Amino acid sequence: MAQHEHNQGQEPRPWIIRVGSRLRRRIDRISTASSIIPVEPLLSEEHFSWTKAIAEHWEDIAAEADTVIRHREAIPPLRELSPDHRNTGRDGKWRSFFLFGYGYKVPENCARAPKTAALMEKVPDLNSAFFSILDPGATIPRHRGVTRGLITCHLGVKIPKDAPKCWIEVEDQKTHWNNGKWLVFDDCFEHEVANETDEMRVVLLVQVKRPMRLLGKLVHDTWLWAIRKSPFVQDARKNFDKWEEAFATAEANEPA
Repeated sequence: MAQHEHNQGQEPRPWIIRVGSRLRRRIDRISTASSIIPVEPLLSEEHFSWTKAIAEHWEDIAAEADTVIRHREAIPPLRELSPDHRNTGRDGKWRSFFLFGYGYKVPENCARAPKTAALMEKVPDLNSAFFSILDPGATIPRHRGVTRGLITCHLGVKIPKDAPKCWIEVEDQKTHWNNGKWLVFDDCFEHEVANETDEMRVVLLVQVKRPMRLLGKLVHDTWLWAIRKSPFVQDARKNFDKWEEAFATAEANEPA
């Protein structure tokens, strides 16, 4: 998830946002020093042994994603689900179908994608998992994630034919997705995304804890606990109810 960006005229966010912005640099330094894997913008999936088994099922995952995106309009733009992402997906063309978010399971959505959810249950140190949907022409401006203690893994499940025109740039390294392949990166580095095609892009976004030595793990687990309890996450959880009602209505109205 992207970092909070305060908009002029908005009420200041509660303590975890204000205090967290000051604490984050210190926590990120501890995470960097404690990391067992390289601290680089782009990473190899080989650092995460579970990725191979998940990728073997990418076509099953893609089939469930296709079922979900039949009801695209009932899938929330991330900026409407999470108040702290207003500036990240400002064009409303980035939608997120959550299975797990910051350790919280979304049972209704997991039931709609049961094979994918079952695979995610086996991922060690899972933080979040969701179908990340970029509409044609979508752009996500440069931003960075909330903590170096998390690693973001994208599995391509519905990638435009002209794949290089649907790209992500992490720091100064530009790349793109491929069906059935992982793209792994540290989203604490600044990154931006664009879909310059006329097709939708869908990836399974899996966010896991960075492998760290004991000090970093203890500090970061405490930090994640605070984030989970904060409005950054809790406001989004409250919004799930509204969007669940919309999705259930779309399903009920689907032609037989």
